Amino acid sequence: MSIWEYANPVKFMKTSGRVLPWVVGGAALFTVTGLIWGFLTPPDYRQGASVKIMFLHVPAAMMAINIWLMMLVASLIWIIRRHHVSALAAKAAAPIGAVMTVIALVTGAAWGQPTWGTWWEWDPRLTSFLVLFLFYVGYIALWEAVENPDSAADLTGVLCLVGSVFALLSRYAAMFWNQGLHQGASLSVAPGERMSEIYRYPLYLCMIGFFLLFLALLLIRTRTEIRIRRTAALQARETRL
Repeated sequence: MSIWEYANPVKFMKTSGRVLPWVVGGAALFTVTGLIWGFLTPPDYRQGASVKIMFLHVPAAMMAINIWLMMLVASLIWIIRRHHVSALAAKAAAPIGAVMTVIALVTGAAWGQPTWGTWWEWDPRLTSFLVLFLFYVGYIALWEAVENPDSAADLTGVLCLVGSVFALLSRYAAMFWNQGLHQGASLSVAPGERMSEIYRYPLYLCMIGFFLLFLALLLIRTRTEIRIRRTAALQARETRL
C-alpha cells in the first residue's frame, strides 16, 4: 500500500471519517488533562504563578511553527505531484495556524509582563513570530483573492516557501541570538537544562493534546474543503448542461 493512495479524495474521506472520532476524543482527553494538571502545579520559585501560562503558550507556539512547516510540505507535494488533497490540506491548516500564532503572541505577552516588566519588545523571536502571523494572514487572503483554485494553490505554495524562513527563525531565534528578552527553549535535551518533572509531564500532555487538536481540526476542515470542491464541480457541470 502506498501513502499516495490517500491523495485520492474518496480514499481520504473514508479513512479520515473512521479515525476522526478517535482523534477528537484523544485531543479532548490530553488537552483537558494537561491543562488541569498544569493549573494545579505549584508556583515557580522565580516566576511565581505566571509560569502556568506556559501550558498554553508553549504548545501553541510549537504548533504555530510546525503547522506552517506542514503547509510547506503539503504545498511542495502539490507543486511536484499535483495532488489536490495536499493543496486543500494546506489551505485548511492556515486558519488553525493563525489562531495558534495569536494564542502564542497573547499568552507570551501575558507571561512576559510579570517576568520582564513589559508586554512587548522587538526581540528577535517575538518579531519573527509577528512576521509569521502576517504571513498566515497573507496566505489566507491570497487563497480568497485568486478565483482559480489551482492558480491559488500555486501562488500560496510559493508564499509558503518564503514564509518558511520566518517559521524556522521563530523556532531557532532564541538559540542563535543572545540579545533580546525571550528565554531559551522551555524544553531542551542539553545537559543541565532539563525542566522540573513537576512542569514537564503536564506540558508533554498539553503538547500532545494541541497536536491532536490540530489534527482533528485539520481533518474536519480538509473534509469540508473537499465537499465544497465537489459541490462547485457539480454546479459547474449542471450549468454546462
